[in-house]
Amino acid sequence: MAGFKKKRGRGTGFGKIILFGEHFVVYNLPSIASAIGDRTVTEIEPSDKYELVDRRPATEGYKDKKKGEMERSMKLLLDFMKIDVRKHPVRITLSGNLFCTSGIGASAAMATSIARAFSDMLGLNLNDEQINRISYEGEKGSVGTPSGIDNTCATYGGLLWFVKGMDGGRNTMEHIVLPEPVEVVLGSTGISQETKEVVADVRRQMEDDEVKFRRLFTEYGALANEARNALESDDLKKVGKLMDRNHELLREMNMSCDEAEEIIKAAKGADALGAKISGTGRGGYTISLTPGKALQDKVAKAIEEKGYRVLKTIIGN
Repeated sequence: MAGFKKKRGRGTGFGKIILFGEHFVVYNLPSIASAIGDRTVTEIEPSDKYELVDRRPATEGYKDKKKGEMERSMKLLLDFMKIDVRKHPVRITLSGNLFCTSGIGASAAMATSIARAFSDMLGLNLNDEQINRISYEGEKGSVGTPSGIDNTCATYGGLLWFVKGMDGGRNTMEHIVLPEPVEVVLGSTGISQETKEVVADVRRQMEDDEVKFRRLFTEYGALANEARNALESDDLKKVGKLMDRNHELLREMNMSCDEAEEIIKAAKGADALGAKISGTGRGGYTISLTPGKALQDKVAKAIEEKGYRVLKTIIGN
């Protein structure tokens, strides 16, 4: 490893939310995801011993649940970058305003921010494509075989149409341009899941009932293309209806939970155009489509009144 060029390195990575395509994206179907304004910040400095200090805000139990993932991710990332923290010990401090729980892309935001911080500290001047490759490697510690969508959002930002490359081929990534950013409300169930375990369970379900999953995949593929067209034509009412249908498909895959259903019911009762789980599932976040500040506030209040934490943010920025 080259010597430190600076006494301190700093990097950031965006959180993300998935509008369409959780779990389907693993099987080479399109997904639509957006980076959000909240992000993880990493600062790295030389130290007498290697330390990873996690000061990120997080739902209760998240850091304990994800401890194994974080350790695996760090090893993969450091090995890929050929950084030996035993010979060159550093203190890595994680912070930022991204509230960590399942479904927000926290592990990818962490990996991206760490890669950028090392690039800064070592004077590597890595470009986004290189940072994204490193972040993908770190994501393997969380997912095993990542789709690539979380690290791509964490690195590039924006609203993305994403298709995982077949048999290790190159991923397809296209930006979807909205006329203006759209308000959304994220509702946290307060439940964290190991992404790798949930992905493996979906695969087991598929092997047990191939006919069911073939139907789900076919229906979702058509839905994803409709959703892209609706977003590009600014037909948000249709986008909302398609989000609702996407959630029904995920419910058939046993990806929801009682808490998510309660949040979604509250959001729809407060006139959200659409609402669904987002990300790993069986906990984590829900996303509600709430264009306009007034509707966003109304839906957020309805979810909070049920006792859940909310994040008001925008997509397509």
